[in-house]
Formats: sequence, C-alpha cells, structure tokens
Amino acid sequence: MDTLKKVVTNQYFPAGAVLAAVLLFWIVAMLGGLSLLNNNQPPLTTLTWMLFVYAAAVLTPLAGLLAAVDLVRRWRRNRAAAPAGSSGAATDPAEPAPAGPSPDGPAQPKTSAPAPNKPQRPGRQEAA
Repeated sequence: MDTLKKVVTNQYFPAGAVLAAVLLFWIVAMLGGLSLLNNNQPPLTTLTWMLFVYAAAVLTPLAGLLAAVDLVRRWRRNRAAAPAGSSGAATDPAEPAPAGPSPDGPAQPKTSAPAPNKPQRPGRQEAA
C-alpha cells in the first residue's frame, strides 16, 4: 500500500498517467479500435462514435505533447537542483525540509556588512 501511495503522490504521476493513456489509446486504435465503424449500427451510434474518435484523435496528441513537456521540465528542474543541495544526497523536492537547527549550528550570514545608504529624494523626510 505504501508503494502505491508513493507512486500516486509522486510529482511525475499526473503527466505520466496522461502520457500512458494517450499511448494506450493510439495502440488500441492501431490494433483495430475503429472496428465499430465496420458493424451495422444505427446512424446516431455511428455518428457519436465518429465524433468521439475525431475529438480523441485531435486532443490526444496535444495532451501527450503537454505531458511529455511537463515530464521533461520536471526532470530537468530536479536534475539541476540535485547538485545544489548542501548534503549532496538526492532528496525529493516534494518533501518538506526538516525542521529544527541544522547540524552545522545556527544559520548566520557569512558577512554582516551594513546596508549602503541610499540618497534621500528631495521633498521627503524620514519619520523620527
């Protein structure tokens, strides 16, 4: 059950499921999924089936392309973020960062230089 929960909550699952559904649709279509048109059916049934197939033939390549682009975008983002991690271990970006102080001690800025003074615009005065 934990494995199924990990798969379903994975950030790649929605786009992967769409891409798998698109591929399954086209594989079934290539293997004879349009055989309903060969049978002697009432005209309304044939028209409904043809409209469904037409809509699916137009929309599934678009959905597949968007899913593939999303998968590649997420993969590249995660690959670029992995070396930037401080511990060096690959972590899931969907998991929250651990709370509490870091093992290196409290986080302090490396340099504590004062902020540069900005010139004040004429006509404005600071509140005292």
